[in-house]
Amino acid sequence: MQTTTRLRRPPTQWPSPPRLCQEQVWRSWAISHRPQFTKQISTLLVRPAIQPIPVSILLSKPFLPRLDIRTFSTSSSRCGTAEIATGTISKAQKYDLIVVGYGAAGAAAAITAAEQGASVLILDRGQGGGASALSGGIYYAGGGTPHQKAAGYEDTPDNMFNYLQREVKGAVDDKTLRTFCDSSVENLAWLEQHGVKFEGSLCPYKTSYPTDKHYLYFSGNEKAHPYNVHSKPAPRGHRAVGSGLNCGAALWQALHKSAKALGVQFQPLSRVDKLIIEDGRVVGVSFKTSPQSDPAFRRHRRLSTPALKLTNFLPSVGMILNSRAENIWQQAAVAQTVHAKSVILAAGGFAFNPTMRRQYVPKYAQVSSLGTIGDDGTGIRLGKDAGGGVTHMDRMTGWRFLSPPPALIEGVTVGVSGERIANEDLYGATHCEVLIHKFDGRGYLIVDSAIWRKAINQLQEECHDFQRLQFNYLRFWDSYKANSLSALASKLGVSASGLEATVKAYNDGIRNGTGDPFKKAAGLCSPISKGPFYAIDISIRPSPLYFVPGITLGGLQVEGKSGLVLAESGKSIPGLYAAGRTAAGICSHSYISGLSLADCIFSGRRAGQHATSQPGS
Repeated sequence: MQTTTRLRRPPTQWPSPPRLCQEQVWRSWAISHRPQFTKQISTLLVRPAIQPIPVSILLSKPFLPRLDIRTFSTSSSRCGTAEIATGTISKAQKYDLIVVGYGAAGAAAAITAAEQGASVLILDRGQGGGASALSGGIYYAGGGTPHQKAAGYEDTPDNMFNYLQREVKGAVDDKTLRTFCDSSVENLAWLEQHGVKFEGSLCPYKTSYPTDKHYLYFSGNEKAHPYNVHSKPAPRGHRAVGSGLNCGAALWQALHKSAKALGVQFQPLSRVDKLIIEDGRVVGVSFKTSPQSDPAFRRHRRLSTPALKLTNFLPSVGMILNSRAENIWQQAAVAQTVHAKSVILAAGGFAFNPTMRRQYVPKYAQVSSLGTIGDDGTGIRLGKDAGGGVTHMDRMTGWRFLSPPPALIEGVTVGVSGERIANEDLYGATHCEVLIHKFDGRGYLIVDSAIWRKAINQLQEECHDFQRLQFNYLRFWDSYKANSLSALASKLGVSASGLEATVKAYNDGIRNGTGDPFKKAAGLCSPISKGPFYAIDISIRPSPLYFVPGITLGGLQVEGKSGLVLAESGKSIPGLYAAGRTAAGICSHSYISGLSLADCIFSGRRAGQHATSQPGS
C-alpha cells in the first residue's frame, strides 16, 4: 500500500501577505538569512506568535545588512543616497533640459545632455536611483563585448538582432532594434567610462541571478528552444560588479557621480504634476518639492530610505513607512515652476498604481509590484495629458524562476490537468507568461528523489543567500511529497492520469533517444522515476518567500530615432521625450534579465542626445 507524507496542508484559500507581522515571521526573515538557516527554521516555525516586532528591531542587525537596505543610506560607506547641494531653483532660471525621474534612464539622459554642454535639472519624487538602483544590476549587452570575448564567446550585432527579434516581436521597429544591437558595445563602453564596472567571469550553470563568483551569464532564452534555432547562443547578461543584490545600486551610483561632476542639478522629493505647454511645445513643468533645508526633508529620508526594499519584500511594513513619509512631505511641500527647452519623462512604469493595473493588466493581479512607489504611472499620465499616445499597456512581466538550484529544471511543470506547461529551460518570465495566460496561474514543478537530492547538494555553491533561503522555505514549508505520482496528484488536486501521461512521455523521450517532447536540452533532462516524488507549487499567488515580482512594460509611444513622444495621430510633440519604462521600448513585449536596464541606457542617451542637438538648444 502506498503511503504519502504531507509537508504542508494545502490551503483552502491563498493566504494574504502578513500585516505588521507576527514575531515568528519577522524572526524567520531576520535569522534565516544566516547560513545556519536549516538548523533554525524548525524552531522558528513552531514558535507561537506573541506580538508584532517593533520597526526598530527590523531596522537593526542582523536583519538590515542581509537585505542591504543600507545601500541607500547616507551613512553607508559604499553607496550613499544622492548627496546634493543644489540650493533653491530660481524661478527666472531656464534650463536646456529638465529630466523627470532619476533612475538609469533619467541619469543616462542627463549625462548625455550635460556632455554636450547643456544645463540640466533632474526632478525625482524620491532620493534618486528608482527601480534601477534596487535592481540586481544586470545589463543586457552583446554584439561582441570585451567581456564576452574574455569568456570565449564571439557574438555579433547580427546574431544579437536575430535573437532579439523573437523576444521583441515588433514592440519597436526593426530599424530601432538594429540600432540598439549595433550600439550595444558602445553603450556598454559608455557605462564603463562613467565608472560602472563589468567583468567576464562566466557562470557555468543555469541561474536566475549568479553568485558573486560570476558576472556574465545567459540571462534570457538564448540557449532554449526555439530561440537557439535562429541564433547562436551567447551570454549577454552583464552584471555590474558589486556584492549580492547591491549591483544595481553600484551601477546607478556611478552614473550619479558622473552627473554630479558634469554639473547636473538634482532636486529630490520633487513631484511634477503638470507640463507647461506654449504654442504646442512643452517648455517646462510645475511641481511640488520639499526644500532640503527644511528638517522635514531629513525626517522623510529616515523613513523612506529603509522603505525602499521593504516595499518590495515586506510590502505591509514598507507601505506603513511610506505613508508616514508621505504625511511629512505633504506638510512641507511647496509649489514651483521651472522652464526648459525640452523635457524628458523617465519616471518609471505603473507597477505601483493599482487602478492602472486593474485597467491594463488584470491577469497579473497576483504579481507583486517590483520597483519603488514612484512607479505609479505619473510619467505616462503627464505624457497623455500633453496629447501623447500609449502602446503595449497590456504587457507586464512576472518572474517565476525555477532555478537555482539548477537541478530543478530537470523536472517538469504541469497544470491542474496534468498537462505540461512549457520547456522548463525557458526564461522565468517567458515560462510564467504561459502559466498565467494558458493555465490560469496554477501549476506545479514535479521532480523525483534523485533530482531533489541533487538540488539540495547545489545549494551551497550555486545559490546566493536569498536563493538558498527561498529553496529551503519551499523544502520545509511549501512543497509536497508522495511515494507515487498518483498519490502526489491526489494531494495537489491534479489529474493523476494527466500527470502520469506527461511524465511517461518525458521519460520515454529521454530513454529512447528522441529527446524531450518540448525540446529541452538533453543535458537538462533526467528521468522522473525514483520515488518518493516531490512537487513545488509554482502558482501565481501571495507567498512570504516565493512571491512573483514583476514590472509593467508598456508606456508612451515614442519616435524610434529620437525618443520624442508621439501623439495618437503619429505626430511628435515638440519638446517632449520619454525614456525607460515610461516609454514603450525594446522590452515592451517580452522581458529578459538586463533588457530593461539596457533599454533605459539606450533610450535615455537617445533622448538626451536629440534634445540637445536641436536648433536653439
